[in-house]
Amino acid sequence: MTRVLLYTGKGGVGKTTSAAGTATLAALRGLRTLVLSTDAAHSLSDAFDSEVGPEPTEIDDLLFVQQIDAQRKFERSWGDIQAYLRSVLHMVGVDPIEAEELTVLPGAAEVLALLEVRDHVRSGRWDVIVVDCAPTAETLRLLALPEALNWYLDRIFNAERKMMRTFRPFLNRGASIPMPDDTVFDALRRLQGDLADIRTLLAGPDASVRLVLTPEAVVVAEARRSLTRLSLYGYRVDGVVANRVFPAAGADTWRRQWVAAQRGILEEVADSFRPLPIWESPYRVCEPVGVEELAAFAVEMYGGDDPFARATDETSLWVDRHIDTDGRTYTLTMPLPLASANELELARHGDELIITVGSYRRVLPLPAALARGVVAGARLDDGRLQVRFAPREAAREAARDAGRTPGAEVPSGSGPLESAQELAQGLAAEYHEQLARREAAIGDRP
Repeated sequence: MTRVLLYTGKGGVGKTTSAAGTATLAALRGLRTLVLSTDAAHSLSDAFDSEVGPEPTEIDDLLFVQQIDAQRKFERSWGDIQAYLRSVLHMVGVDPIEAEELTVLPGAAEVLALLEVRDHVRSGRWDVIVVDCAPTAETLRLLALPEALNWYLDRIFNAERKMMRTFRPFLNRGASIPMPDDTVFDALRRLQGDLADIRTLLAGPDASVRLVLTPEAVVVAEARRSLTRLSLYGYRVDGVVANRVFPAAGADTWRRQWVAAQRGILEEVADSFRPLPIWESPYRVCEPVGVEELAAFAVEMYGGDDPFARATDETSLWVDRHIDTDGRTYTLTMPLPLASANELELARHGDELIITVGSYRRVLPLPAALARGVVAGARLDDGRLQVRFAPREAAREAARDAGRTPGAEVPSGSGPLESAQELAQGLAAEYHEQLARREAAIGDRP
C-alpha cells in the first residue's frame, strides 16, 4: 500500500521544507515518490527551485511534484449541484454574481483537493505520497470537514429526496422554482462517497500526520493542541519535527543563551509528545533549496530512523464489553492525548455522542449496542476519554435509588466534564426534531 504522510504546523516553521526534504529522501531510497500541496499558497516550486504545475512533474529520478488545482476539482464534483442551486436563486431574483458566490460550499475546494491524494493512492503508481498541508488551523478544519459534510449530506439530502418523491408532482404544477432531479441527487451521492473515501484513507493505517514546530513556547503550545484535536477526529500523529534548533558546538555567549532556552523548550516537547519520535533539524544559515540541499536536510533530520515505516500505535476508538452486577455494560475509549478536562464537553443526543474539545466538535454515531444504553459515567484518564454505557433499565434503577431524574446527570470522571446542554438544545437538536417531523409526515411512501 502507498504510504501517505501529511506535514502541518504553524505558519513559518518550515513544514514545506520538511515535506519536500522527506519526499526527496524517499526518492533517493528508491521509492516512487509524489509530493503535493493542498495549501492555497503553494510554495513547493520555490522549495525545489523548479516550475511545478497542476499535474505531477518529474524533477528528479523517482521524484514528482504537484501543486493541486483545487478549483478544478471543485467544479468537477460540485458542478451539477451548484448549477441547480444557481437556477433556484435566479428564479427568485438573485443577481447572477451573488448567486455564484452563495452556491460555493465553504471549504469544499480544499477538501476536494484531497480527492487528488485518494486518486493517486488508487492508481498504485506511488510508494510514498507526501502532502504539504496548510498551516495548522486550516489543516484541522480541512481534516474535520469530510466527516462533517458527510454527516450533513447523509441526513439533509436523504430527507429531501423523500420529500421530492412525494411532493414533486404537486410542486411542479405551475411552480416557477425548479425541483432537483435525480442528476442532482446522484451528484450529492457521489460527493458523499468521495468524502467517505477521503476519511477512510487519511484515518487508515497507511496515513499519518507529522507536526512541524520550532523551539518557541507559542509554537509548541499550538502543536500540543493540534495533537489533541487531530486525535479527536481519529487521525494518527506519528512524529514531530523540531526545526531550526541552535547547535551547541562553538556557540558564543549570546548563542549559548539561545541554546539553553531552546533546550528547555525541547525537553518540554519530549515530555509532551512522548512516545512519539522527535526529529531535530539544526538552524541553517539559509533555507535549503533544491534537491541536493533538501536531501541533506532530511538525512540530518532523521538520522538513522526510517521515516516511512508504518506507525503501530492505536489511534481509533474502540469498545470493550463487560459483564457486571447491573448486566452487560460497554466502555467506549477514544485517545485524546494532552486533552484537558476543563476544555472537554460531552453531550448525548439520540444515537450520537457529541464530543467537544475547545472550539472543535465531533458528532460520533454510536454502535447499536451503545445506542440502546445510557451514559453511566465518563472520565479522562492518561490521555484517553472513557465513556461507560449501561443498560437503560439499570440506569433508571440507579437514578431512582439516588433520588434523581434518569438521564439528568452529565457524567464526570477525573475532571469536570461540563454539560453540553446548549449543544443538545441547539442546532443539532433542532435539526433532528425537524427531520423526525418530516419523516413522520412523509413516511415511506415512494
